[in-house]
Amino acid sequence: MSIQIVTPLTVTDHSRDIAGLQYVYPVVSRRAGGVSIGVNLNPNNACNWRCVYCQVPGLIRGAAPETDLALLAEELDLMLSQIVNGDFMQKAVPLEARRLNDIALSGNGEPTTSPQFLDVIDLIAAAQQKYHLDLKTVLITNGSQLDKTQVQAGLRKMATMRGEVWFKIDRVPQDGFEFVNQIALKRSQVVRRLTQSAALCPTWIQTCMFATDGVLPDEQALGQYVDFLAEQIAQGVKLEGVLLYGLARPSLQAEASRLSAAPAEWMQALQAKIEALGLPVKLSL
Repeated sequence: MSIQIVTPLTVTDHSRDIAGLQYVYPVVSRRAGGVSIGVNLNPNNACNWRCVYCQVPGLIRGAAPETDLALLAEELDLMLSQIVNGDFMQKAVPLEARRLNDIALSGNGEPTTSPQFLDVIDLIAAAQQKYHLDLKTVLITNGSQLDKTQVQAGLRKMATMRGEVWFKIDRVPQDGFEFVNQIALKRSQVVRRLTQSAALCPTWIQTCMFATDGVLPDEQALGQYVDFLAEQIAQGVKLEGVLLYGLARPSLQAEASRLSAAPAEWMQALQAKIEALGLPVKLSL
């Protein structure tokens, strides 16, 4: 087994097969500010949500398949060996990004739908220990599986591994169908799961903002979003902050032609409103 990267990594290419591996892929992350090792538990391109801005090709509805844990362990070991002991950074990473930041459970679908989610967290912990690393372990999630015992156990384990949960809330949760995420939601479910996440592991809210058909979210929608954050703070939900980002890469979903990036000034104004609540904001345009 070998890593096959023929061109330097960039923030605009997060291809899951860029290293020629099934589960493990490196990216230069604009939000992480360096190299992130991705772990893709959804190589079947299946997710229980279908966000309109999603960059996964051939996305289908579904859950993660069974993971070949032995193969995942081998791939992760190979990637870490090349980064820690080899010349991967010099060959594949721009000079300004040659910093290993985290191992992130992201990929082509919702990672917590994997029946082996907890086993994967244990595997990542063992790999870090082998290479004497103290990296963040990041879970990028829509939060839909936070009621499950094994997912909660995984978050508890992550909390001992400098873990962070990036919990997707793109628009204020309301009862009914959500266009952005293409899913039926109940506000009470989102609040419960967010509260659980924040109690188990440091949790950031991750929000993608953009225009649809040339129209940005209006002041009422933004006010509801900011009020939702304020409500969580008032209820004692300990949030680390908000990861606010826009469209950096084109959507590969049917709605792609309807979406466009929000102006930088608009995003910065929203950032200021969130920061006024006392929440840190990391803005990625």
